Amino acid sequence: MSKIKTCVSLYSLQDEYLNHRMTLSDIMHFVADNGCEGVEILPDQMLHGAPDLSDETVAHWHELLKETGLKPVIADIFLNTNLYKNRTLTHRECIDLLVKELQQANRLGMHLVRFVSMVPYWVLEPLLPYCKQYDVAVALEVHAGMAFDIPETNAFIAEMKRLNSPYIGLVIDTGIFCRRMPRVVRAYEIQNGASEGMFDYVDNLFKQGTDLHREMRKNGGKLPDGFVAAMQTKEDELFGPLCDGYENYPYTVLDDLMPYIRHFHFKMFEMTPEGPEYSMDYKGLLQYLHDHDYDGYVSTEYEGNRFTLPGHPVVEKQQVAANLHYVQACLKEIQG
Repeated sequence: MSKIKTCVSLYSLQDEYLNHRMTLSDIMHFVADNGCEGVEILPDQMLHGAPDLSDETVAHWHELLKETGLKPVIADIFLNTNLYKNRTLTHRECIDLLVKELQQANRLGMHLVRFVSMVPYWVLEPLLPYCKQYDVAVALEVHAGMAFDIPETNAFIAEMKRLNSPYIGLVIDTGIFCRRMPRVVRAYEIQNGASEGMFDYVDNLFKQGTDLHREMRKNGGKLPDGFVAAMQTKEDELFGPLCDGYENYPYTVLDDLMPYIRHFHFKMFEMTPEGPEYSMDYKGLLQYLHDHDYDGYVSTEYEGNRFTLPGHPVVEKQQVAANLHYVQACLKEIQG
């Protein structure tokens, strides 16, 4: 029996926060008031001094959790190996940075951290003793454009299976389950000079059950000739290659990975007035997760904000609320 629960990545409300329309307290209360159960945070973005948080900052965080009733679910962390101009970080330096992130998660009451895509597999074994010490699991984000055909992702998965620890897993980003090109992305890029024909080509690939990323892999990493022919402007040279970041996998790609999946990012570009997200079938995915007894959180992650047209307001609050209500309705129907 599945026990799927709702969560919001506070990344979804970054414009509200960065432009001082909402404080962290406002945001936490907002998501709780919309029926959310858990919270996901990028500490670097909303907690001053991360990962070396003051006791006052940690105390305030726990106050907010108590006030809102939200469960602290996951912290999103990054491993920047390029801190210096003349070299990449050593293995020891990478491990030391990640240990600090585990300590921070522990202080925040979280038992899971997300590694951004492409974190190398070799960090896992030396991190395991610290994961156990701080009771914090690590999970690699499988993200569109960097999913199951990428050597680094597959190396992480192979090491995860070899070590077979409850402290190592995956976060799945639903950008790998796009069923058509996000409409807001298309509108934004056309407004900035991209060609409509380029996006028509991509949508036709989706209709055929494939995507630009897959076609590029078949073509030796190069854009297909038909796509290149549709590129008419200098802006297409910038926007065109970005179209491979929306993949079209079947849900069955997760079949043998379900025991390792710790969390889902429900990537969201545009909730429609009719209810569903424009480019992804959340209800179908939730049914799949229910049928496979997923016991975890699905986290609203709004990224349509970056595609807001000039002169239009950023609608983070409206989109986050709409997403939560839609997912809650789907879960009520599916789980009872």
